[in-house]
Amino acid sequence: MSDIHTADDALIARIQASPGSGRAIPDAATGAIVGYAPEHTVTDVDTAVARAATAQPAWEEAGHAARSALLLAAADAVEAHAEALARLLSREQGKPLDGPNARFEVGACATWLRAAAATVLEPQVIVDDGTDYAELTYRALGVVAAIGPWNWPLMIGIWQIAPALRMGNTVVVKPSEYTPLSVLALVDILNGVLPADVLVPVTSGDRAVGARLAAHPDIDKVMFTGSTATGRKIVEASGANLARLTLELGGNDAGIVLPDADPAAIAEGLFWGAFINTGQTCAALKRLYVHESIYDEVLDALAAVAERMPMGYGLDEGTVLGPLQNPAQFAIVQRLVEDAKARGGRVVVGGEPAPELGANFFRTTIIADLADGVPLVDEEQFGPALPVIRYTDIEEAVAAANRLDVGLGASVWSTDRAAARAVAARLRAGTVWINAHGTLHPKVPFGGVKSSGYGLEFGAEGLKAVAEPRVVNG
Repeated sequence: MSDIHTADDALIARIQASPGSGRAIPDAATGAIVGYAPEHTVTDVDTAVARAATAQPAWEEAGHAARSALLLAAADAVEAHAEALARLLSREQGKPLDGPNARFEVGACATWLRAAAATVLEPQVIVDDGTDYAELTYRALGVVAAIGPWNWPLMIGIWQIAPALRMGNTVVVKPSEYTPLSVLALVDILNGVLPADVLVPVTSGDRAVGARLAAHPDIDKVMFTGSTATGRKIVEASGANLARLTLELGGNDAGIVLPDADPAAIAEGLFWGAFINTGQTCAALKRLYVHESIYDEVLDALAAVAERMPMGYGLDEGTVLGPLQNPAQFAIVQRLVEDAKARGGRVVVGGEPAPELGANFFRTTIIADLADGVPLVDEEQFGPALPVIRYTDIEEAVAAANRLDVGLGASVWSTDRAAARAVAARLRAGTVWINAHGTLHPKVPFGGVKSSGYGLEFGAEGLKAVAEPRVVNG
């Protein structure tokens, strides 16, 4: 394993609690202690919200140009600390430095900061007919609570923080209890540029802390990425003060491979659509429907890609797949895979843990010959296990893709773009990709339907989501 750089230690030292007062955060792959996260209380939440509320009017008054300039400076600061951030993220979350992982995630933070700074949100003239005039404008809401997940803690954190700050809100950010150190380090770097109390962190493994933040009477907006079950609790908690919500919740994204697809050409796209971040991505490809005429060819091509992708410790250069982030998620994946095997699923690759690699490692797994109704198909596995289901006609595939009460993303794979678009139009998902899955762009709105949440992020629509609309008549 690589030595930990001095810069990593300095970054951790700035943000961690003392060992006697903080909560130990383990390396996802080895179990070694990375650092100690502060344990905040409900009282600390109240203090954090009060600080952010006090700072908000001046931050809004500064104006869009000044705020955008500071977001650009923040992006520069992130890049200046990129390697130390990536290494800390790799140890805490488990994802490797290389591939679409830790270095990629830190780079995305800078990209989304710059995109939020550069996105234009002009007043919209609704009526101007010579007699009547009406204009729609947007202003800050107030204080935004940003509650993040453990799978992409930095990137999703910036998805919440950057637009909220750009529109003149202040932000109280609460990272997942599994990955607090990397988010605290990111906030520390941002706060080296931002005015005091514009961005305030709280961290804790106590559920009461998150509940208080979601229900706080001085929180004007809650942005949450995580499970559907927790999202429902946030909806209930926020009801008392009618805080606005953006919820990006669980998914079970379906992909449909049409009979004219080229298995060799799509295999790598299918692989990364399913296994990016070792499958721990809300909008990952989680169940794949393949036409019977090319079923075996797609399995062979996909398996060939899977077998050449190295899995291992994240700080080792060249590794592109890491462990499950925590033992609870490892147990879910293992249970679903063992159940699928017991129900007659054919293991094409993987199918078992990889304890020789370290803690929480599960081999990249592709299981064929399953059907709808099997838990590995119907439940979100959130790990490196992809079920592949054979279908006969497109009506069957579309019905199967739409049958679950989730709808974050979906994809269609074909050499005929018109045919793929026709199928895409019938899929109930917030985003449908063609010949790709899970790719995101900072200018393209993103959000779910059904139990995958509501509200849009990114681009001008993302700015509107963290703003208060105002119509001026006359």
